[in-house]
Amino acid sequence: MEEILKIEHLSKRFDDLSILEDINLSVNKGEVTVILGPSGCGKSTLLRCINGLEEIQEGNVFLDGKTVNPPLKNTGKDRTKIGMVFQSYELFPHKTILENVILAPIVVQKRKKEEVVKEAKQLLERVGLSSKKAQYPRQLSGGQKQRAAIVRALIMNPEVLLFDEVTAALDPEMVREVLDVMLDLAKQNRTMLIVTHEMAFARAVADRILFLDGGQIVEDTTPEQFFDAPKTERAAKFLQTFSFES
Repeated sequence: MEEILKIEHLSKRFDDLSILEDINLSVNKGEVTVILGPSGCGKSTLLRCINGLEEIQEGNVFLDGKTVNPPLKNTGKDRTKIGMVFQSYELFPHKTILENVILAPIVVQKRKKEEVVKEAKQLLERVGLSSKKAQYPRQLSGGQKQRAAIVRALIMNPEVLLFDEVTAALDPEMVREVLDVMLDLAKQNRTMLIVTHEMAFARAVADRILFLDGGQIVEDTTPEQFFDAPKTERAAKFLQTFSFES
C-alpha cells in the first residue's frame, strides 16, 4: 500500500487546554478512514489541523512525504491537495451554485475558466445537481447544498478529502442523499477521512475506524472489529448509545 498522509506526534492546545495529544497516524492512498468518538474528543480539531486551519503546537503533517503544516513556507500549494467539506456548507450566498464551485480553481489554481466550467458541470451532474447550477444556495435544500459543497471540494482535485460531520445539520430525509455521494466516492478509491455520528454509514464505508477519546487515538482497527468486538471498555460504552436498527 502507498502511504499518502502521515501525522507524527501531533499535539494541539488551546491555551492550557490539551485537545489532541501525541497523535500518530499513517493513511494509505485510497483508504477510507472514519473517525469516531464522543463530543469534544478532538475529532473535528484533528481534521482542521490536517488541513492547516488550526496551528499545531507539536508534531508534523506530511502529504506525499512533504511537510504541509504551518507556519512552514511554501505549503499553500500542497495544502490545496487536501480538500475539506464542512458541516455548515460555507457556500457564498450571493453566488450561484456553479459560481461557488468554479471560484477556487480559477482564483487559487489559476486554471482556465472554460476548462473549470466544463468539469464543474460534469461533477454537478454526477451528484444530481445539474438542474440547480444557476440557482443560489438559499434556493436549495440542505442536502443539495451539502452535495454542492462536496463538488466544490472535488473540483480542486485533492489527493485527500476530509469530511467534518457533513450530515449533522441535515434533516433525516436529506442525510441519505449526501451519504450516497460519499459512498460513491469511496467506490472510486478516494482517500477520505470522515468524522461522523452515522454509525451504520461508518461501518459500510470505512476501511478503518479510529476511535478518539480525550484527545488520543484509543482504537485503530477494522470496522468489523470495532463494531462487533471493541477492544476497550470506553469504545463499548460509546457504541451502546447508538441504535443500529434500520
